[in-house]
Amino acid sequence: MRKKELNKLAKTVTIGNVRMGRGCPLVLIAGPCVIESESSAVRHARAIKNIAQRLDIPLIYKSSYDKANRTSMKSFRGPGLKKGLKILKAVKEATGLPILSDVHCKEEIKDAAKVLDIIQIPAFLSRQTDFIMAVARTGKVVNIKKGQFMAPWDVKFAIEKAVAAGNGSIVITERGASFGYNNLVSDMRSLAVLGEMGYPVVFDATHSVQLPGGMGKSSGGESRFIPVLARSAVAAGCDGIFLEVHEKPACAMCDGPNSVALNELEELLVVVKDIHEAVSDAVCGGIRK
Repeated sequence: MRKKELNKLAKTVTIGNVRMGRGCPLVLIAGPCVIESESSAVRHARAIKNIAQRLDIPLIYKSSYDKANRTSMKSFRGPGLKKGLKILKAVKEATGLPILSDVHCKEEIKDAAKVLDIIQIPAFLSRQTDFIMAVARTGKVVNIKKGQFMAPWDVKFAIEKAVAAGNGSIVITERGASFGYNNLVSDMRSLAVLGEMGYPVVFDATHSVQLPGGMGKSSGGESRFIPVLARSAVAAGCDGIFLEVHEKPACAMCDGPNSVALNELEELLVVVKDIHEAVSDAVCGGIRK
């Protein structure tokens, strides 16, 4: 497909005060994997915001109130719906940032929509028709995480479900594909395929280095590869980067092995922003001229 034709299809999405899509600045979605406490959430949000503001990078804060898909039932899941949404509301009031979190069942959607600016469809639920349509009916921006079991061209069916529910404010997030047991691999061609669907595309550089169940009762990860994949994805033309960030990844209560250390975030963002600015005029839907 030619660049001119792709640009006609391209949509931009507004999340709070952030615009994402073709021709917009690179957007950062970042925060700890799970809410550990209100003080931790606000502290992380303020710290990440300060970095993003210095670099003039639009930021959406992300953290989960419930990680319903942990490897072990004994793993920390978060504060739960009621307390978690209260904390995310406090983060929004303290920082003014738009908020993203994932919802895992239909019963949570109504309450979550009162707080969240963008509702995330977890990767494992990216084929659940009724669930996707129920989220879409809230009118909130919907972030569809491509399941690690899903081919990129099959994401169009998840998009169709959201659109059929009357919602065209959609973001697609790539997070790697299953590659044997306890491993994921990122195919940068996927970003090109997803980009041709006309919606903003985000690359999740932290879950893409996850080793699902790799530590027995929990997932492992290879955080040293996060910068490699983040640079590659931005060069391929993604519209946003998704990063789980923690001040002390070794002490994180969820996904520490695949998180970016807070004190290493700025260095990475400087590089990916420069790459985005260098290729933005030459990349369309993830395909170079």
